[in-house]
Amino acid sequence: MTLKSIFVIQLLIVLLMGCKSNPLDVDASGEKVAINYVHLDSLFVHSSPSDLQKLHRRHLEEIREIYTYELGYCLGIGGSDNNDTSFLQSIHLFLSDPYIARLEKRIADKFPNLAPYKKEINSGFQHIKHHLPKAKLPEHVVFMNSFFASNAFSTEKQIGIGLERYLGSTTDVIRELPPDPFYKWIKDGMHASFLSRDAICSWVMTHLVEEVDGNLAENIIRWGKVIYLTQAALPKFEPAVILRYTENDYKWAIDNEYSIWKYLVDEKLLFKSDDRTKLNLLKEGPYTVGLSEKGPDRLGQFLGFRIIQKFMEVRKCSVEEMLNSSYSDILVEYEID
Repeated sequence: MTLKSIFVIQLLIVLLMGCKSNPLDVDASGEKVAINYVHLDSLFVHSSPSDLQKLHRRHLEEIREIYTYELGYCLGIGGSDNNDTSFLQSIHLFLSDPYIARLEKRIADKFPNLAPYKKEINSGFQHIKHHLPKAKLPEHVVFMNSFFASNAFSTEKQIGIGLERYLGSTTDVIRELPPDPFYKWIKDGMHASFLSRDAICSWVMTHLVEEVDGNLAENIIRWGKVIYLTQAALPKFEPAVILRYTENDYKWAIDNEYSIWKYLVDEKLLFKSDDRTKLNLLKEGPYTVGLSEKGPDRLGQFLGFRIIQKFMEVRKCSVEEMLNSSYSDILVEYEID
């Protein structure tokens, strides 16, 4: 083999490796983020009464929004109006319930060490800061038992994560939940692989991608931006996880992408603005209303993600430029290969 042939082969290998590389997989380790993590659930379970009193007052000052939401909405025991004595009594009554006691045990067994999730979330916001240097970032991430009120949600300065929503569908305390309103598809989504994804996505959709009150196409593009930025934050995560799909659901969506797009065009849905049309294509459920029940839910979100991916391939612009691009400017670049 000649030196020229060896050079050509080496060049082809480099080009092929470059084609397969992930442009979002950047080194963001140098970005400084200051996020405080609070394991509220563990503090409730393991703190002495005197320590709980101190924590109660401190949390009302430091993480008031999440804390009062946890006490009032999730646990139903009131928040800032509770004095120390009634607060302690309420916490004791809540934790002494037999089901809650088992639920707490399952949480402790499933999440004995939250360090890996903290590392993923921290890295996620480092990546966001890399792409969006001026982006607003959370001050606190609070792990808790939301008593099935929510997966992950964001307030002005904090992210709350309900650990019980990530125990897995086969866990006894999850299987025992009533089938209405905890449908099978909801229980199937209670998987720990989505925890960090949900935390990042919650913040992105609340603070970094503006809401739109327009037609279906605008909402599809808006969701595409949310999911793409979540992928940019967690570039090593599989697209199926970023979309909150199983691998089979993601493959089905990829295989049927043209049919999904054709359905929207043929039915003239893209520029409809009624809530029902938007909810059918974008909301969570057992499947996407109007499309095959064999496919997953939220296929409008999936399509938005694919549209943004195509836009980034064609324009080769920055994430910040993409976020500032209009839906019509983005949509014009969409073409299914």
